[in-house]
Amino acid sequence: MTLTHLRTFCLAALAVAAAATAAPSRSATTAPSRSATTATITRYKNLPLAQQQLIDDLQRRTFDWFWDSTNPANGLVPDHYPSPESFASIAAVGFGLTAYGVGVERGYISREQAIERTLATLRFFKDAPQNASEDDATGYHGFFYHFLNLHTGKREARWVELSSVDTALLLGGVLFAQSYYDRDTPAEREIRALADAIYRRVDWPWLQVRKPLISMGWTPGGKFIPHDWQGYNEGMLVYVLALGSPTHPVGGDAWKAWTATYDRTWGNFQDVTLLNFAPLFGHQYSHVWIDFRGIRDDWNRAHGLDYFQNSRRAVYAQRNYAIVNPGGWTGYDTNVWGLTACNGPGGIVVEQGGRERTFQGYTARGAGRDYVSDDGTIAPTAAAGSIAFAPELVLPALATMKQRYGQWIYDRYGFVDAFNLSFHTKTGLRTGKLVPELGWVDTEQLGIDQGPIVLMIENWRSDFVWKVMRRNPYIRKGLQKAGFSGGWLAAPAR
Repeated sequence: MTLTHLRTFCLAALAVAAAATAAPSRSATTAPSRSATTATITRYKNLPLAQQQLIDDLQRRTFDWFWDSTNPANGLVPDHYPSPESFASIAAVGFGLTAYGVGVERGYISREQAIERTLATLRFFKDAPQNASEDDATGYHGFFYHFLNLHTGKREARWVELSSVDTALLLGGVLFAQSYYDRDTPAEREIRALADAIYRRVDWPWLQVRKPLISMGWTPGGKFIPHDWQGYNEGMLVYVLALGSPTHPVGGDAWKAWTATYDRTWGNFQDVTLLNFAPLFGHQYSHVWIDFRGIRDDWNRAHGLDYFQNSRRAVYAQRNYAIVNPGGWTGYDTNVWGLTACNGPGGIVVEQGGRERTFQGYTARGAGRDYVSDDGTIAPTAAAGSIAFAPELVLPALATMKQRYGQWIYDRYGFVDAFNLSFHTKTGLRTGKLVPELGWVDTEQLGIDQGPIVLMIENWRSDFVWKVMRRNPYIRKGLQKAGFSGGWLAAPAR
């Protein structure tokens, strides 16, 4: 299976059909107590100078990835870069649209530059063809294809699905633009109008093939994907946006059905009790745009925590897993950890130490009560994108990985997507390269992994993205229809 075919469906399949895997009975480090999850988080301004410089440098390089890689004519962001042959990822576009605002606030670019890039992007998605054809469309029923040709903007190939979750991640950036560009100028008024039109067009009930849940997507040839968003994962954003729609909303029973599927993944993993989803991206993506601190739905209230606290626990559980290191992979320790969806050495079985080892290509690596998928491949975004949840674990991890391996895994655009210190087989590689005496390292970055780095760093530093999105009426409405209350939702939008 090729990288592109695998990436299209592996995350969705893992979200609904992961095999349970037994975890070691005891962790090698203390899990966060319930009281610890509400502790004040150390902020950037209190850090030692060396850590401030580390974060400054990483955030700027990761922002530059989006700014340099994007097609300025249509705003499409490549799935992977600096590979010259990448298709565009609509999820990466959502992260990019949000990153431009961060760039303005940090002084990387001017507001005028961000407006120009944002207008190009929104004009493209507003006017791109929406129809049921196999090859002559960008989307249908307001949704968009997961991967688009970077230049034409059409569906990349017939294996690409119309994706509900990738459309939701795109819309996170679209609605960020709607709320951030709030000045009374022709350009900013146009941004708000385009964003509103793009969001209002999405026909969420059309994908409720098995009501009240929402399907993962559709293809002209295969029709509706036979899986719905259920279990805890990145699909949370899908439901919030579907509930908040002023034109094509789903009913409140959709959120109840979504949370009703949680119980099979609630429980202990590595001495941490949490709502499990093995790859850390599932604990990051929706949180990029929604501040879940202090707001709770019915499920939260029944279990005594909010989703932010749950993500914090997930970070601790993954770090604990790396310390125990049941797979015996090279390099795992207290400050070298992090499993999430990323590239890898690729579809290779080798014999090491008298046993067969299988090394995957792109897949949703993770460790949790629901399943474990671990081949020794570390993705720095797993830690970096979790900085807002547990900076006391993330900052040492980033510093250690950069100090030990930076000359091979840290480049013009920050951390490469992934590295594997257990892989040393000389063979044809789909991506990345072998470094003698070190192992496999990737040679590019992925948009969906770069996004959480630059944006969650900013949320940790300043609450910036969260503050902007608290003002968005559609986000607020979606959360309220889902039954969230308390915290910032109890105050008027401002």
